[in-house]
Amino acid sequence: MEDYLKLDKQLCFSVYVLHREIMQQYRPILEAVDLTYPQYITMMALWELNEQTVNQLGDKLKLDNGTLTPLLKRLESKELITRQRSKVDERVVNISLTDKGTELKERAACVPMQIFAALDLDQSDYEQLKALSQKVVDSVQKRS
Repeated sequence: MEDYLKLDKQLCFSVYVLHREIMQQYRPILEAVDLTYPQYITMMALWELNEQTVNQLGDKLKLDNGTLTPLLKRLESKELITRQRSKVDERVVNISLTDKGTELKERAACVPMQIFAALDLDQSDYEQLKALSQKVVDSVQKRS
């Protein structure tokens, strides 16, 4: 009988190491566009849909307000976004890209292909890894 308590048998350890390796590859690539990984995914969400509320962004990025608010403040200090309270409901904060934030999309367009290369992934590898990751996420979230 196999010993499933061995580290090399643990899915969680493999995923943990994979996450660290991927983040290590992102770091220098994102430094070239002056973003951290959390800032990058926030900007991607805004490039998809420019105007969103803090709550909409938090839901999309799976981040709580305590994590998202300082992140948005840093992006605002970089003049990539603006934050404005809604005139209809001042509890709601609207996030929008600035011209500088919109222009950054062009500079960041090379990031995905650089990551593919850094991770030695081709399109098929990427699609398989992404599909399996999404399957696990969807399965776990259905039960939550």
